[in-house]
Amino acid sequence: MSKEMYFERALNWAKSKGLYGIKANTEGYETPAQFTKAEEDAPYIPDITGKTTGGKYYIEIALKVDNIRRRVSKWKLLNTLANMNGGKLFLLAPKGHKSFVEDIVKSHNLNAKVVYLN
Repeated sequence: MSKEMYFERALNWAKSKGLYGIKANTEGYETPAQFTKAEEDAPYIPDITGKTTGGKYYIEIALKVDNIRRRVSKWKLLNTLANMNGGKLFLLAPKGHKSFVEDIVKSHNLNAKVVYLN
């Protein structure tokens, strides 16, 4: 399942929260900065980033995946970056994905806010 079909709704959600300077890993937007972990080859690119007067927010479109380890690693990294920048990590979960995402957040003790993306 592709994230592309959810970007418009996710971007609308970000804008409704008052975020500015929005960058997104989709066509028509400036791509957010990518991050590389020393022990991994492939970089991590946030789906969406935005700022508020209080900090920087990272937003991921959270879908069921087979490679949970890499997803958890990305979310932990983005959560750390958000905390360092006075922001927060939001995981936007479409219908059919929310309980999967909540289970991962709980089992890996992630400090992320899971939001239903309708």
